[in-house]
Amino acid sequence: MSRRTPAAEPSTLVIGEALTDILAGPDGRRSAVPGGSPANVALGLARLGHPVRLATRVGGDEHGAVLRRHLGESGVLLTDGSVVDAATSTATAVLGADGAASYRFDVRWSLPPAATDPAATGRIAHLHTGSIAALLVPGAARVLAAVRAARPGATVSYDPNLRPALLGTAAQERPRVEELVALSDVVKASDEDLGWLYPGYDPAEVAAGWARTGPSLVVLTLGAGGARAFWRHGSHPVGPIPVEVVDTVGAGDAFMAGLLSGLLRAGLLGGGRDSPAPARDELRVATGADRLPEKVAESLALAARAAALTCARPGADPPRRSELEQ
Repeated sequence: MSRRTPAAEPSTLVIGEALTDILAGPDGRRSAVPGGSPANVALGLARLGHPVRLATRVGGDEHGAVLRRHLGESGVLLTDGSVVDAATSTATAVLGADGAASYRFDVRWSLPPAATDPAATGRIAHLHTGSIAALLVPGAARVLAAVRAARPGATVSYDPNLRPALLGTAAQERPRVEELVALSDVVKASDEDLGWLYPGYDPAEVAAGWARTGPSLVVLTLGAGGARAFWRHGSHPVGPIPVEVVDTVGAGDAFMAGLLSGLLRAGLLGGGRDSPAPARDELRVATGADRLPEKVAESLALAARAAALTCARPGADPPRRSELEQ
């Protein structure tokens, strides 16, 4: 019996921005590296051994060429229509002395229709989206439509990864975020995301509330404080892994990729084979008790290790599976 090629296997489809991160260090030095939150998640998943397609908008310029080469070398396939005759978007990350980053953006997001056409995306087991792409018009409407279309046959994950400089007010953005949360099986959000989106509310209370409105699992990341997972019947702390921090660029995306990788390998995410999104029910059952299942706890630990390794080196450079297994 011949082995199926990766292109023939149901894959994870990531929808979202790929851009160039211009890193400006405390010493004034600048460097340009590939980035974009969804692209980083796609990269992380591919490096962890998963077939991944990325529906995005990349220019035909030099920045775009570097991005395509960077993603392709790790096995990420761009869907047809993702390369456009325009400039590639950029994000300038200004690094503080502690390695934390603040951002300035020059972003254009208008997802080409062909990029999410079923002929381009193939058979999808899981769909991930978030960040700028899920909220910035005009492309955000096509992202939401793609999530709705994919959900009957695939599981869904979402990371708001909000960039307020590109958005309206919290009150204006909240309904779209909540709609995507309700459509998702797994959601990851930072305490900064929820602090901006729900001013005056405890981010942990917001995450616990989200876990009762649709997703089977909601993970709140707390920076140096680790993370906490929420499901309908409880919560579970994820301790931080001590590491000498070079910078935090891409750490949240590496956490997301590690979490999805663990859940996919455990059979708690995925679809596209014998029945519509069969893993959705598995994840729902697994998170139906007071105690977090071992497979989910292991996935969270994998996510924490992936984030720690990314913090230990410059830029968004998620680890490979061999590094996590050492």
